[in-house]
Amino acid sequence: MKRKTLIISALLHTLLLIVIYLVQGVILPFMRFGGLVPLLLPVAATGVALYEGRDTGGVTGLFAGILCDISFNQPVGAFTVFLTLSGLVIGTLSDTLIMKGFVTYFLCCGTVLVLSAIVQIFPLVVFQQIPPQALIGTAIQQTIYSLISSLPVWFFIRALGKRADRMTSSGQTL
Repeated sequence: MKRKTLIISALLHTLLLIVIYLVQGVILPFMRFGGLVPLLLPVAATGVALYEGRDTGGVTGLFAGILCDISFNQPVGAFTVFLTLSGLVIGTLSDTLIMKGFVTYFLCCGTVLVLSAIVQIFPLVVFQQIPPQALIGTAIQQTIYSLISSLPVWFFIRALGKRADRMTSSGQTL
């Protein structure tokens, strides 16, 4: 039973990441706000880490990071490393210190989105010598737009989290 539960959980998380990747890359570019597209993959990784813990959060962060690196012209591995570490840290905090709830989700998403903006800006400043002042306004706008877009994602993330809670409370482990 444990193996079946693990496989179902992995498939649901994979499906979530693929759907969010497609929404972020195919649908949202047609809904640009000020020329910006929100980042949803970091939001998904953050939510899964918060509601399902360190291990699932780290693995989800790894795959969300790979998809971000594929989507953006970033140095190879920048988002992969960042989102994996974010998933591990937030998952560990949710297992030990912070409460699992909407406010915590929103605050964690805000933190990860601000750090994601820094990850996006860093190579432009360092390698292309673009002044940071020229990028900060856009980074703030994208962070706000992404944070607003994180609200509907919360429902899907929370549903997965509730499913995981039911499975562990019924004696099955993930």
